Amino acid sequence: MYIRFVVGQRDPDSERYTGIFQATADLRDRDQLAHWEEDELAAIRRWFNDHLERPESFSRSKQSAAHSKKRGISWFKDSAHEHIAKAQEMADILRRHGIAVETLKAERIGYVVYEDEFQIVAEPFADVRC
Repeated sequence: MYIRFVVGQRDPDSERYTGIFQATADLRDRDQLAHWEEDELAAIRRWFNDHLERPESFSRSKQSAAHSKKRGISWFKDSAHEHIAKAQEMADILRRHGIAVETLKAERIGYVVYEDEFQIVAEPFADVRC
């Protein structure tokens, strides 16, 4: 099983739901976080930087997928308990600002382009809600 935390808005590049990493960055960039929330978010992001590899690829294509609709979508493996708990902390920041966060779960997510112990990146199948 794979888990993804999303908000209701669509990412213009992928046309999929915006994930919580981007959504919290958007709040920060719009100066909508209290100072203590900025510190909290920075600590969570440091934790992820220390405990989660950056995917090597987001696309099956050899060309850059930066602006492609076929860009891979990141999911946590359901066995990544600590990572999911930290993601819940990020989701809590969004919820305090009135932003609904949904937890998506799926067994079948798409064409895998990157995988490690805690996460998987896949170009989503057309029928996958992500």
